[in-house]
Amino acid sequence: MKDRKKARTSAVVFDLDGTLIDSLPLVLRAFSHALEPFGPRPTMEIFAKLGGPPQRIFHNLLNGAEHVPAAIKRLEAFNRDNDHLIKPFTGAGVMLAQLKERGAQLAVWTGRDRETTDILLREHGMTDFFNTVMCGDDLPTHKPDPQGLREILGRLGVAAPEALMVGDADVDVLGGAACSVDTVLIRHAREVHQEVSAKAWRTVTSPFEAYELALGRVGAK
Repeated sequence: MKDRKKARTSAVVFDLDGTLIDSLPLVLRAFSHALEPFGPRPTMEIFAKLGGPPQRIFHNLLNGAEHVPAAIKRLEAFNRDNDHLIKPFTGAGVMLAQLKERGAQLAVWTGRDRETTDILLREHGMTDFFNTVMCGDDLPTHKPDPQGLREILGRLGVAAPEALMVGDADVDVLGGAACSVDTVLIRHAREVHQEVSAKAWRTVTSPFEAYELALGRVGAK
């Protein structure tokens, strides 16, 4: 997206996995383990295009609901054994603290379920940073449907020009664009289709770059 004169950014909405926490390699391993008896191994490109909780993603990947309950059980068992390996990206906590010090309202919009989202935020000392958290099982709709982001903006009491979205998936960009919210896309090492990157306010390769942009948009208090 081209730059345009904007109101002061007073709210920043973050995706969670791949944006604030370095979980994607483990999530990919978990999904691969869950689906191994039933279907093809998922890829990072698939994650970038799908939104919502595991039930929805598994239903799409397995072309039906028959094996979803068994896959969910395998996923939950893997997560119980390995979730302690998930860590925040370097600089995430410092960046969130600086944004709060500057008066920004913060939110999470994630496809992850409520239970594991709350656990991760609590374990990594992030809970108190956020004014509101929207999870994949809170609404019947999922990214890129913009309902979740609209709900967040309503809760925060901010208009779209006052907000910034930060995420690492195509669905984050598409959801942000549908709400007219500028979105920073963290692409990591993957290629992004031009029709998606064209809708992003900025595309960067690392979370650190995205954090710097968010701090720059909010500015000093």
